[in-house]
Amino acid sequence: MPAQANLTVKKNDGSTDITYTAVQASGGDKSPAIWRSNTVGTAPGHRPELRVSAQPNGPGTARRVNFQFTYPVTATGSDGKVYVSNRCNLEITGVMPLDMPDSDLNEAVSQGLNLAAATLTKDQFKSGFAAT
Repeated sequence: MPAQANLTVKKNDGSTDITYTAVQASGGDKSPAIWRSNTVGTAPGHRPELRVSAQPNGPGTARRVNFQFTYPVTATGSDGKVYVSNRCNLEITGVMPLDMPDSDLNEAVSQGLNLAAATLTKDQFKSGFAAT
C-alpha cells in the first residue's frame, strides 16, 4: 500500500508547478486520503482538494478505487464574506481485479490514467464536449 506524500503537478500553463499537501492519510477501507492546495483560498473549504478512497467490491474479488477532485471558485459577497460561487468536480473510479496478473494490472492502470492525462482528453473536459 502506498504511503501518503505531497503531490506536485503542472498547472494549466504546462510549466508552473503546484503542490497538493498531504492533509490526512486514509484510515482504511472507505476512509479517504486527502490532499489540498494550500496556496489557494483563505479557508480549507475554499481550496482545491483531492480525496482518494478504496474498498473491496461486493464479492471481494476486486478493489474499487475512487478519485474525487474538487476545484472551488470563490467570490466576495456584498457583505464582505468570501463564499464558494462555483465548483468543478472530477471523479475517476476504477475496479482493480485481485486475480489479474500484476504486470497486466500495472499496464492497464498506467495506460488508462495516461489516456486521462492526454491533451485531447483534457481538451474534451475543458470544452464540455466529446471529440467529434
